[in-house]
Amino acid sequence: MDRRICDFHMHSFYSDGDLLPAEIARRTHVLGNRLIAITDHADASNLEWVVNALRRASEGISRYLEDFELVPGVELTHVPPASIPGLAREAKRLGAKVVVVHGETPVEPVEAGTNRAACLCPDVDILAHPGLVAEEDVLAAKDNGVFLELSYRGGHCLGNGRVARLAMQLGASLVVDSDAHTVGDHLTPEMSLLVARGAGLSEAEAEKVVFRNPQDLIKRF
Repeated sequence: MDRRICDFHMHSFYSDGDLLPAEIARRTHVLGNRLIAITDHADASNLEWVVNALRRASEGISRYLEDFELVPGVELTHVPPASIPGLAREAKRLGAKVVVVHGETPVEPVEAGTNRAACLCPDVDILAHPGLVAEEDVLAAKDNGVFLELSYRGGHCLGNGRVARLAMQLGASLVVDSDAHTVGDHLTPEMSLLVARGAGLSEAEAEKVVFRNPQDLIKRF
């Protein structure tokens, strides 16, 4: 089994990150990532610009790095829950390979109902750091193929234990992502496994989440 990782949630300076896509690609490549999605923050005002910029970055970088791929994505952030289906569908139409929704994290005032709207939307790939996610939302995520995120990011990671427990209990799929914004935020395979184990998963469960579940997501590209 390939022991390199995939990370589907990080930011460049196209939103609130510090780094160029090229530098992110280089740094993650040497840390043991084989595929990353840059998912800069977007709403209706900048969705097309962000996706087009990241598509150009992907096309200009991936061809030059052996055994590594950068894919374009977006993170729909603090958008009204009712707008999520339309924005997610439009992001995919524009060429985003990964659509992340900024979930109801414990440390930001995300509008109630965001987790539910994301979990009900088949065009959403990942619900990021969903905090105290409800059981019915986890079941909806399972039914609609929405992955629930175990987050490496400080503050956002406070709900990881609940997310992991409910996902394992109810059959939803998990991924580990960095939500990286700057140097030092990106994950290694070893740290990804620690995030999964720290959320309460067994060694075998952590291995599946870190190395096998990403394959199911990649099949959608």
